[in-house]
Amino acid sequence: MRAIVKRRPEPGMDYAADLPEPVAGEDEVLIAVAATSICGVDRHVHEWDAAGQAFVPNLPVVPGHETAGTVRAVGSAVAGIAVGARVALESHLVCHSCFQCRTGAAHLCVDQRILGLSWDGAFAELVRVPASACFPLPDEVGFDSAALFEPAGVAVHATQRADDLAGACVLVSGAGPIGLFVIQLAQLFGARCVLASEVNPYRRALAERLGARTIDPTVEDLGAACRRAAPGRDGVDVAFEASGAAAALPAVLAAVRTGGELITVGHPGIVPVDVSKHINVRYVTWKGVFGRRIWDTWELLAGLVGSGRLDLEWIVTHHVGLDEFDRAIELLGSDAGKILVVPDRG
Repeated sequence: MRAIVKRRPEPGMDYAADLPEPVAGEDEVLIAVAATSICGVDRHVHEWDAAGQAFVPNLPVVPGHETAGTVRAVGSAVAGIAVGARVALESHLVCHSCFQCRTGAAHLCVDQRILGLSWDGAFAELVRVPASACFPLPDEVGFDSAALFEPAGVAVHATQRADDLAGACVLVSGAGPIGLFVIQLAQLFGARCVLASEVNPYRRALAERLGARTIDPTVEDLGAACRRAAPGRDGVDVAFEASGAAAALPAVLAAVRTGGELITVGHPGIVPVDVSKHINVRYVTWKGVFGRRIWDTWELLAGLVGSGRLDLEWIVTHHVGLDEFDRAIELLGSDAGKILVVPDRG
């Protein structure tokens, strides 16, 4: 089969035209890939920079983890999923036996594998996964939307971590795809104002298109802008840090009102924090997000998308074939939204 392969610990990936087709094990399914979205993680692994290496991919590996497709074959022990079923895939392949899995927190599984990093992923014509990683799609959800359930699910999970967005003043730092989805969700869940902090003019324009009040933090003081937007308060009620930029975090934390919430969605690494000032005295609650809750995040997302209340496809700007993958990586550095790799395109 045709696929993209990360073979060596160096920049670049290979297009393979004759990779052996995977075979589903007894508790696995084989998926004919309809579309797979390119994530920032894929770009880092492609470039093999410090961030890409930090994800510790198990080389060689087929990357790609934001995906959807049709079940081609099922293993002998699989029940409840039939050939021909349309599914999106949970990228965190959990063990189902650790304490977290057994107590309803499978997204925190301590023995999970990650699709496209430690398990061959979906930049391919076919992908083999545990049947337990499949989310059946409602008939009204197309594959372009379904391929975005994985990243959009991170945004949904982020909003689930917040106490209450109804009537809240919300800051979203970073208007990449997940940040943009958070903006949509915050508005959908009743936020009275949504601010977006973004240095990139193209992404700032996308946030404005969604109705957010935008801030260029290189020009405008973030804390002052947030206080103006939340009169009578010393900052925003809830801030979502979605850029993953370590340099952005201190200003975002300072922009949260006393007693407010900070939800970190991006992964900024090690950042100095004045715990006494912000956590103890200002009483800011700080929560992190990793992946999606299995499966309540997915059910909520499917309901919102299937009912037409949440549009995901607006963010897709390009469709490419597997043989155009290098060009797609280059497009990520330009004025592009989500890029979908569609194996049927060539």
